[in-house]
Amino acid sequence: MELPQGTLDLLILKAIALERQHGWGISERIQQISNDTLKVNQGSLYPALHRLERRGWIRAAWDVSDNNRRAKYYQLTTKGRRQLEERVDAWRSLTAAVNLLLDQG
Repeated sequence: MELPQGTLDLLILKAIALERQHGWGISERIQQISNDTLKVNQGSLYPALHRLERRGWIRAAWDVSDNNRRAKYYQLTTKGRRQLEERVDAWRSLTAAVNLLLDQG
C-alpha cells in the first residue's frame, strides 16, 4: 500500500513514542500494529529516519541489540513529541472529513 506523503513520518514517530527502537524494530512494529497491512521497506524507512533526525524530531544513538549486534536506536525528542501530537490531530481531522465525504450516499 502506497502511503500519502508525510504519513511515514507520523507512523515512525508513533512507533517510537513509547520506547526507543532500532530501524528494523520500527518497521516490525508498524507492520505488527497494522495487522500486516503496512509494510515499510528499508529504502523508505532510513531516509525518513535521517530526515526526522535532521529536523530534530528524533535522536539516534548506537547500542547493542537483543541479538548482540550494534544497532542505531531512535527515540523522540521533546520537539518530536510535539510534532507527533500535532500530526495526530491533523490526521484525525483529515480522515474525519474524508469519511464524511465517503459516507454520503
